[in-house]
Amino acid sequence: MHSSAIAGACAGLVSSVLTCPLDVVKTRLQAQEGRRRPAALSTPIADASAISSVETQRYLGLRGTLRKIWADDGIRGFYRGLGPTIFGYLPTWAIYFSVYDSCKTILARDVAGSGEEDFVNHIVSAMTAGAASTVCTSPLWVVKTRFMLQSSRSSVQRYRHTADAFVQIYRSEGLRGFYKGLLPSLLGVSHVAVQFPLYESFKSLARDRVGRDDLTAAEILTCSSSAKMIASVTTYPHEVLRTRLQMQPRGQGRTYSGVLQACKTIARDEGVRGFYKGMTVNLVRTVPSSALTILTYELIMQHLTHPDAA
Repeated sequence: MHSSAIAGACAGLVSSVLTCPLDVVKTRLQAQEGRRRPAALSTPIADASAISSVETQRYLGLRGTLRKIWADDGIRGFYRGLGPTIFGYLPTWAIYFSVYDSCKTILARDVAGSGEEDFVNHIVSAMTAGAASTVCTSPLWVVKTRFMLQSSRSSVQRYRHTADAFVQIYRSEGLRGFYKGLLPSLLGVSHVAVQFPLYESFKSLARDRVGRDDLTAAEILTCSSSAKMIASVTTYPHEVLRTRLQMQPRGQGRTYSGVLQACKTIARDEGVRGFYKGMTVNLVRTVPSSALTILTYELIMQHLTHPDAA
């Protein structure tokens, strides 16, 4: 379990630093509302500095968003929220892989190893690990989302740094403010319930094909990126819902009162496309990020558990 935590934390650190710029782009695309939104509904949230100017400025696709962030904030704009992102990914993956590996081990003791039973084992383990890491790290992701939505061009900079964000959110919104978007985040457990069982299945197929247990880095990357791509496309809408809910501060003028109301509003004002805003950027970011995370994890685990073979 300790090895899983160490390997997971290291994997999270590597992926968070390398993919932060695309994470900022994805978050801004997810957060902005659709063009068809009536003026009365597109009014910025009451204390609008929480989202800065995301509601009033348009981000048009990957290139347009990259250009706008560069023009407004320079290189620093691409690393907004890096602090809470790092502090989020380290415990997230440490908790996730620790719980995931522990659950797999416990369930394997009670279940014979048929293919179907192994697949169910992986689903249950992935969902348990996903729920545990989501609940434990939700405050960090709320802070990260708020940071990434700030712009230097906005009239007010609401959060000066990570500690200031925690203090201000607690003062204005209480503990509940740190758990905004928790329900859609928990619904997002469906993502890992698809991704990790697929990854385990792809690994098993790859091992059978090459005739050895230890896969190469290229083989691990292929298995992990394929599983991530499928999972991302099938479960993406929950990410948009989570971002929209997390970006709302407490008070008057809230656009969304809950998950169901957010679904209805997005469907009415933006159509089905509203649930897939930023998906291209998300795939560009998350597929290599996830592949890199899993590769780092697997290599570190090999080193920790079989140091003589390293």
